[in-house]
Amino acid sequence: MYHHPILCVDDDPLNLGLLRAVLEQDYRLVYARSGAEAIRATAKHQPSLILLDVVMPDMNGFDVARHLKADPATSRIPIIFVTSLTEAVDEQTGFDVGGVDYITKPISPPVVRARVRTHLSLVNAAELAASHRAAIHMLGEAGHYNDTDTGMHVWRMAAYCRRLAEIVGWEAEDAGLLELAAPMHDTGKIGIPDAILKKPAKLDADEWTVMKTHSRIGYDILCRGDAPLFQLAAKVSLYHHERWDGTGYPDGLVGEEIPESARIVAIADVFDALTTRRPYKEAWPLERVIDQLDESAGSHLEARLVSAFKGAMPEILEIKAHWDAQEGRAREVGLRA
Repeated sequence: MYHHPILCVDDDPLNLGLLRAVLEQDYRLVYARSGAEAIRATAKHQPSLILLDVVMPDMNGFDVARHLKADPATSRIPIIFVTSLTEAVDEQTGFDVGGVDYITKPISPPVVRARVRTHLSLVNAAELAASHRAAIHMLGEAGHYNDTDTGMHVWRMAAYCRRLAEIVGWEAEDAGLLELAAPMHDTGKIGIPDAILKKPAKLDADEWTVMKTHSRIGYDILCRGDAPLFQLAAKVSLYHHERWDGTGYPDGLVGEEIPESARIVAIADVFDALTTRRPYKEAWPLERVIDQLDESAGSHLEARLVSAFKGAMPEILEIKAHWDAQEGRAREVGLRA
């Protein structure tokens, strides 16, 4: 049984009765017999899905859909129009106003069940994706909880990662997955003591040894997720401090032994750190940043990826400008609060 009901809208009680007979065993249902009632019922019940008659005396289904899609509170609820084969209906209008499907009268019970099941599964998938994204944001923020100056760092560098991955040939879906995984690269910092994480001076050898454990702590947390997203995030967390020449940590991997995902994240992370102001430094000018990337190519970073990243610099700077603006707005809101 779904938490939110299905709303069935029809001015004919017989048609509502037919929908009830087909669906009530599997779903919670609510009903409306006019367009106005449908709008009120949607606001009250926030249904998972609306089965909406097209031809009604007070307000037709297309107008109801326009009203619901114009309201942010109801705009994402999928609408299936229900219409008679004898009615002259412009199907394109239905899709233009936000409908996702049509069911024709007289209804076929198997068709109704199949369409409802399909569209509810899409709703569930969207809700699950939103939950994953919320978890990603929380883990990303957790990794920087004690660093009040990172601002939009993880979201900026995630966008850089996606673009670089696309440039070097990743499929769009895989590049999108990396964009979601990248913000979790420092999740393991939640396991580092504050005395080390917040130390205002340079870390000594013992403290640095502890600090370097954050990559494996992050891996140990993230690898428990079976989803491909969290498996990728675990790999990125573990290896994003490896260096092309083998002098990185935790395993001293060399060259292509380092997963390409982690090599991409390393470049995005370095670029964002250098181009962002911190309490201990100003943002570096672009020319100096590019010089540093060139200097790091072949030692810290993979030269091929550095070259691809530099070649996309106009796009990278557009991404930076977008997230800088987001950060500025967030800061203004914080100051007004």
